[in-house]
Amino acid sequence: MTLRSSDTGLLGRVREHFDWTLFITVAALAVIGVINLYSATSVVRGAQSEDHIQQIYWLVGGGIVATVVATIDYRHYERLGYALYAMGVVLLLLVFILGREIRGSSRWIYLGSYSFQPSEFMKLFLVIALAKYLHDDPRSDGRTLKDLVVPALITAVPTALVLLQPDLGTGLILVLVFVAICALTRVRVRSLVWLGVSSAILGAVFWSYGLRGYQNERVNAWLNPDENILGYNWDPHQARIAVGNGGWTGQGFMKGSQNQFLFLHEQHSDFPFPVFAEEWGFAGSLALVGLYGFLVLWCLRVASMAKDRFGAVLAVGVASIVFWHAIFNLGMATGLLPVVGVTLPLFSYGGSSIMTVLIGIGLVMNVSMRRFHASPTRSPMLGL
Repeated sequence: MTLRSSDTGLLGRVREHFDWTLFITVAALAVIGVINLYSATSVVRGAQSEDHIQQIYWLVGGGIVATVVATIDYRHYERLGYALYAMGVVLLLLVFILGREIRGSSRWIYLGSYSFQPSEFMKLFLVIALAKYLHDDPRSDGRTLKDLVVPALITAVPTALVLLQPDLGTGLILVLVFVAICALTRVRVRSLVWLGVSSAILGAVFWSYGLRGYQNERVNAWLNPDENILGYNWDPHQARIAVGNGGWTGQGFMKGSQNQFLFLHEQHSDFPFPVFAEEWGFAGSLALVGLYGFLVLWCLRVASMAKDRFGAVLAVGVASIVFWHAIFNLGMATGLLPVVGVTLPLFSYGGSSIMTVLIGIGLVMNVSMRRFHASPTRSPMLGL
């Protein structure tokens, strides 16, 4: 006799509803990332480098946390939305007390030998807070700029604190997450136009007066790529050479000259893609970009099938985090964008970044598995 899903218990329901496509895509990116990290760090730190081992520990730990996050009904996170947001803001404030300045910025909290970057986790807290606000707002007609004041203020507080660290890349991502979520809600076209105009004006003012010294140098290096090659343009210049050296099929694993001869710096964190592109070429790079694109689109698919507004915004928010991180990091590596210190999800070395992405994936998995539960508040992604 064939057992129905209702007869198989909790394990059967989890197995039936588990989003294997999401899991396999994320696992593929993580495995490729560890292999690339091994190549990127073995030369710089010697054959006994354990950075890739540490990365595996973070991936396993993050996977365990993500599993717990996916197991708990995401409606509990909706109830804790503002509390989590407040905790994230407090942690950002503690950076100015417990943090240490490294290369002109203070972004990490140090507790003994352990350190973490609160701004990474703030991205998820912001998504949850915005999702709660939109979930609690019963409005279904077009929103105006006045209606966006509260979510804009929710975004502005952590963004301002992050920019004061200073961390331009994370600050931009927080703003763009807000924009991505607003773009998928019912916002009147006229309001969108005014929002774009006002954002452009504020961006121009910040560009002229808000950048710190080293940030201005990075922007100038981006605008003048053939100048100051031995200074701020060194890393972007060598990254572009590495990408070009890859050709169609690459130079082979651990055979990229820019990495092997130590021309690339920060190849484990800011510039892992040039290492990969040089070793695996255009074909490998295209496959990698395709994986990121597929992951983002799958998260949006989950959002479109979410049973309620909160779940839909969660999935859209996580998709936007992955998307903008990939855009900024790949743009840095190819010279299309200035260097702003943004990691490549599941590829760059770093515990806070890995944990944030995996917890975000756990939230999307949560929404995906519970889309089968009947709910009278089900709503499509577009027109949240």
